[in-house]
Amino acid sequence: MSSDTSTRRLTVAQALVAFLARQYTERDGHRHRLINATWGIFGHGNVAGLGQALLESGTTGTSATSDTSDTGMPYFQGRNEQAMVHAAVGYARQSRRLSAQAVTTSIGPGATNLVTGAALATINRLPVLLLPGDVFATRPADPVLQQLEVPYAGDVSVNDALRPVSRYFDRVTRPEALIPAALQAMRVLSDPAATGAVTLALPQDVQAEAYDWPEEFFAERVWQVRRPRPDLDALDAARRALTAARRPLIVAGGGVHHSEAEEALRAFADATGIPVASTQAGKGSLPHDHPCDVGGIGHTGTATADELARTADLVIGVGTRWSDFTTASATLFQNPAVRFLNLNITAFDAHKMAGLSLVADARAALGELAGALGTRFRVEPAYATEYGDDKERWEHRVDAAFEADDQDTRPTQPQVLGALDTLVTGDDIVINAAGSLPGDLHKLWRARSADQYHVEYGYSCMGYEIPAAIGVAMAAPGRPVWALVGDGTYLMNPTEIVTAVQENIPIKVVILQNHGYASIGGLSESVGAERFGTAYRHRAPDRTYTGAPLPVDLAANAASLGMRVIRAKTVRDLREALAEARGADVPTCVYVETETADTVSGAPPAQAWWDVPVAETATRPSAVKAREEYDRQVAARRRHL
Repeated sequence: MSSDTSTRRLTVAQALVAFLARQYTERDGHRHRLINATWGIFGHGNVAGLGQALLESGTTGTSATSDTSDTGMPYFQGRNEQAMVHAAVGYARQSRRLSAQAVTTSIGPGATNLVTGAALATINRLPVLLLPGDVFATRPADPVLQQLEVPYAGDVSVNDALRPVSRYFDRVTRPEALIPAALQAMRVLSDPAATGAVTLALPQDVQAEAYDWPEEFFAERVWQVRRPRPDLDALDAARRALTAARRPLIVAGGGVHHSEAEEALRAFADATGIPVASTQAGKGSLPHDHPCDVGGIGHTGTATADELARTADLVIGVGTRWSDFTTASATLFQNPAVRFLNLNITAFDAHKMAGLSLVADARAALGELAGALGTRFRVEPAYATEYGDDKERWEHRVDAAFEADDQDTRPTQPQVLGALDTLVTGDDIVINAAGSLPGDLHKLWRARSADQYHVEYGYSCMGYEIPAAIGVAMAAPGRPVWALVGDGTYLMNPTEIVTAVQENIPIKVVILQNHGYASIGGLSESVGAERFGTAYRHRAPDRTYTGAPLPVDLAANAASLGMRVIRAKTVRDLREALAEARGADVPTCVYVETETADTVSGAPPAQAWWDVPVAETATRPSAVKAREEYDRQVAARRRHL
């Protein structure tokens, strides 16, 4: 920093935009723009502040896929505030958290629409900068349009709803307060252990207020994204635990991808022969055809990985936060002697499962643990043969689920995935978040590259896929990006199709029409709720939703929003449609009605339990039977202490 004492007179909004344009991250000698662009929907709470500042920055026409290296701030127009956050999160994940985007909204509903997206970002440890407008700091008129009045507190606004879902929150009530707030925001966004949603609430009057800013505030800043190394004593304890293990298992989480630790994990697996299972966020940490890759783990995992988990004596979690889907609600790891070793950059996660904690960057920790082991440890050949044979058997089950003997019939959901599986290369990126697709993908998908599999399952948010695909395509221009959505998810949030059309971002949206909430329908049946309220059908005479399917044409809806649409009625049609969509240079939708698993072969059932409480008292036989099964399963729950 220089000792320059000159100043620049700008509004708060103008100063913030100028500041953000000069922020960079650096890791391993590679520099990235920290805030690549700003999404916005304007209203009275931000139009004259950030709206005017973004206009004045002079780069509103920047390409959606350009590498922004100048001092301007590109702007992108969204249609829904939640969706704008999803797009920014997709961009951040694809950018390995080294680059992020900002989102600006007006006050009131525009601001509260950010909450779901913010929760998703924070739960998944992904950076996004939220800039909601706020009510007047000076209160010349009180209340103003869309202001929430709180009788017991004059300093509360709807933006306070963002506090619990933000990793950092501040309200900038005076111009000079922007300086420390903006610096803290950048610190959190670039901190791999602390990142998530960051909120700077900006009162609408303060946004437009001018101030003499020190030139030093606009100096270029480079935020080092650290790779902390493990403590030597903890490293030695990890080495001793590993050398004593006979049936070790690695569980790769999203931290492997965030750290770009895939090659370090591959080298570690090659050297030790330890099998590697993956969470939803960690899938692709090893390519599907690596001998040590045993697929997804937990409730939506493979039989191979889950059987290994049941007998493992040491479970090595790398960058995972141990959600209930991964642990099968604490019923999966059944070896009485099992212990956990957690390699995680966040101490909060490293201490879970009563594990030995190696608090460090995943890549650094794997490298140093491999060095500490040297050539002194490798699993027994019989263990490697065991999981190799089991993996081969599981692959036959995948082939059976993907296979369609009759090309002229309506496909099942797994057959849709099978058709896509035969088409894609390591360049393709597949995005999903909610419904029955995450389970099928986790069990069946064959990840060909480290970033091909993009399933948001920390928050499993319906409506994430389409906007996230836009963000991913911005971060990975030229690569085929697929958003896989069911009809329920599509109806939640299709509006950003308009953005893709407007910016000519050639995402490929695959709509699977099964006339309802398929995932929750199956879950409902399993817990004795008899699929109540999960079908998209007319009411029958008995007032239940069991009549004819609703005459909703989602393909026509996508076309009305400007997308090119290809309808596929059969497996043969589907293969041709997917190939055509993959080669398209405009946003393209493939619409297909799927057959249910009740009539044809579907995906293998769950290989491990998931705890969804069942009614303890009930009169309907389905619920009574479901409770009996629940009591049997819950008896296997175990606290790892």
